[in-house]
Amino acid sequence: MNVHCGTALVLTVLVVVPAGQTAPPMRPTDEQITLADVEVRRLVPLLRLEPGMRIADVGAGLGAWTLRFAQWTGPSGHVYSTDISEEQLTALRALAARERLSNVTVIRGAAASTNLPAGCCDAILMRNVFHYVTEPAAMIRSLAESLKPGGRLAVVDFPPRPNTAPPAGVPTNRGGQGVPPEVVESEVGALLRHVTTVPNWAPEGVPAWVPKEIAPPFAAIFEKAR
Repeated sequence: MNVHCGTALVLTVLVVVPAGQTAPPMRPTDEQITLADVEVRRLVPLLRLEPGMRIADVGAGLGAWTLRFAQWTGPSGHVYSTDISEEQLTALRALAARERLSNVTVIRGAAASTNLPAGCCDAILMRNVFHYVTEPAAMIRSLAESLKPGGRLAVVDFPPRPNTAPPAGVPTNRGGQGVPPEVVESEVGALLRHVTTVPNWAPEGVPAWVPKEIAPPFAAIFEKAR
């Protein structure tokens, strides 16, 4: 569910598949992989990552961030890659097989739960996913339960876009497509200690056509008590 911020861009692609064959799974773009490389390097100090750690990419989409985490943490570490869409899950499994990522486990998530093992993770990334969550209190409890004591969570998202409607079923305090950073800080901060919020997160990932008055993404970092 990794979604680029900014004004919606609708692109229709016609894929012709010969009879008796299935369409090849989607894969991350070169731009996504490049941005994932930039963001993961910035997350290393914020999440206090070290090789060999266990990391979760919740709402992993096509898997660019999963790939970079798996390469970074190395064979002695592990990455849990989750999504709720069958198409994304297929893409994630294909990515793990294609890149020979033996340290990646793909997990089907749920609307109100990560479905991760309890206490499995040193760090969790939830990128451009929080503003889609329809049951945030339950999801936050699940995120907290999935972290080890002292583990950290990064919620990367973007403020609500002007003149947009929020996704169906999300709380009304989102104010449009996106979520205010102070809402993330308040809701997640009810269970996890808020460490810092980084404004203007990864500005190089914002498409040039996005108007300058559109607020940039942010990264809110939280820590579970030891």
